[in-house]
Amino acid sequence: MEKEYKLLLAEDDENLGMLLREYLEAKGYETDLCPDGEEAYKAFTSNTYDLCVLDVMMPKKDGFTLAKDIRLINADIPIIFLTAKSMKEDVFQGFKIGADDYITKPFSMEELLFRLEAIIRRTKGANAIQDVYQLGKYKFDTQKQQLNDGENVVKLTTKESELLKLLCNNANKVLERNFALKTIWVDDNYFNARSMDVYITKLRKHLKEESSVEIINVHGKGYKLVM
Repeated sequence: MEKEYKLLLAEDDENLGMLLREYLEAKGYETDLCPDGEEAYKAFTSNTYDLCVLDVMMPKKDGFTLAKDIRLINADIPIIFLTAKSMKEDVFQGFKIGADDYITKPFSMEELLFRLEAIIRRTKGANAIQDVYQLGKYKFDTQKQQLNDGENVVKLTTKESELLKLLCNNANKVLERNFALKTIWVDDNYFNARSMDVYITKLRKHLKEESSVEIINVHGKGYKLVM
């Protein structure tokens, strides 16, 4: 990220809240952690934030009520709901209030980060998050969905581009299969898993002329973009 974004995190689970705050701050987000809805509302009225991450089930003021109150002050600020519930009614209620995204616990911190970045890209402009990655001789433009080696341009599909971006964001680290499937395909069922394998094969073909870049299988875990 080119600038540091300020984030309001409302989470009544003390351990989870502290873990999330430490992780987000390590990733460049200035994060204010509040243990309940009332404290979060007070923080919102006295500070300026770029995003809100709100737990739904909180004491004193629940996440939905808090979001409604926040929307009265700032109708446009992005809001992500965190909840242990998976009921469709809750999802519908969250989006009806104006949620930008909705994550059901348990979730990986990487998934939350990916969703935050997607919202920043959408609401703060295309330059807010890294758009171009250098993969050896290839320049990967996520906005144009292209691989360019200076002579030839390969146009990627949306799924290829999203998958390659996830790999780039986790370069030289394991990209877990389930995380990639839930992030891009939403569901980690068998058919989506097979589909992802096909896209990995396609990406390997696109990058085969660059010996310094390789997508390897990590048995039982996922994939790794080795650079």
